[in-house]
Amino acid sequence: MAMRIASKSAGAAGAEARGRARRADFTDVRANNLGFVLRQVRAEGRCSRADLAAKTGLNKATVSSLVAELIERRVLRESGSVIGNIGRPAVLLSVDTGYYASLGVEVNVDYMTLVAVDLAGNRLLSWRRAHDGGGSTPGRSVSALAGLAKRAVDKMDAEGRQILGLAVAVPGMIDNDGVVQRAPMLGWEEFDLTGRLRQAMRDPKYAVTADNDANLGAVAEQRFGSWAGVANMIYLTGEIGLGAGLIVDGELRRGATGFAGEIGNLLIDVDGRVGRVEDLAGISAVLKALSESDDIAGAEVEAEVEDVVTRARAEEPRVLEALDRIGRSLGAGIALAVDLLNPEAVVLGGHYQALSPWIGPAAERELAARTHASGAGGAEIVVSALGHEAPALGAATGILNDIDAGKMPTPLGS
Repeated sequence: MAMRIASKSAGAAGAEARGRARRADFTDVRANNLGFVLRQVRAEGRCSRADLAAKTGLNKATVSSLVAELIERRVLRESGSVIGNIGRPAVLLSVDTGYYASLGVEVNVDYMTLVAVDLAGNRLLSWRRAHDGGGSTPGRSVSALAGLAKRAVDKMDAEGRQILGLAVAVPGMIDNDGVVQRAPMLGWEEFDLTGRLRQAMRDPKYAVTADNDANLGAVAEQRFGSWAGVANMIYLTGEIGLGAGLIVDGELRRGATGFAGEIGNLLIDVDGRVGRVEDLAGISAVLKALSESDDIAGAEVEAEVEDVVTRARAEEPRVLEALDRIGRSLGAGIALAVDLLNPEAVVLGGHYQALSPWIGPAAERELAARTHASGAGGAEIVVSALGHEAPALGAATGILNDIDAGKMPTPLGS
């Protein structure tokens, strides 16, 4: 009898487990379908429920149920109508841009940038502030970050918007828990950025996250840049430090612990000069070679780069020679990454944008000479259209990507 009871209990336990699995499967399928419908509406701009059923392959009842939930969650809205094929008006749907806001902030050596976007990715705020990141303690930088973020949150609150999340871009190695392991340009080590920032902002209800600036720059370029939608891409930061954000098969690749993309630490040899890519081709190399300031660490980077650009336009031989050498060094580093990853595009971000007329051609020549695949495997070196805003925009955009994947928000009070 005992054996029969045990067998029955095991069967009941198995049935319960299968029931949980079915519920989980249903939840996952619905979440995926919610994201699928949202992405379709985003791609179309405006479309009807009938259009969605035709384009997604989902039946009309399922589409109606999904749309009702997305409207209830303030993700979609009804926005006008058109006359359908049989003469009846069809109600059009669009992304609801009036309720949510996502915040992204970048902290760097000499500035902070904040971007707020709505659910369609339209910019609601774009602020840039001077900040002595290299000369500030981590605590002071967190206070400055929190102050800037609070101003943005207050402004969004005044407009009746709910904050989806706050993400921070940092020029350093950040683990999957948001702890900055190393950010040498800021002087941070083993710093719990997200924990300290949450504390400074009095434990907000929305998520506070952090990631490497190159990773988030790549996210922005993939969604909004001139190569938006490309499946394989490398984004180079072009700030005082040099990092790479990697898009592989359409996905951002952070590596096992979040430290992928440290291209600046690769060794290269250009005309007998052996060193790290960052030391030979980073913006710090530009300033060391050409800055009029003796204090590179304390230099106003943007002003110094603008001075170099002015001198390059005036065709100063020393400047043109240095930029050609730095461009070749950059191309040598890019060639290593291209041989490994075979991207379609390598996007030059940050200060590389201003310097691209001089370093770009040299980098392209070196890339073509060094890569094993003919024609650099199809890779092109291109210039970012997003400029210094890319990492902060990518920080805000990452939150939208989560929603597109089916992680739907819930309006306050629901």
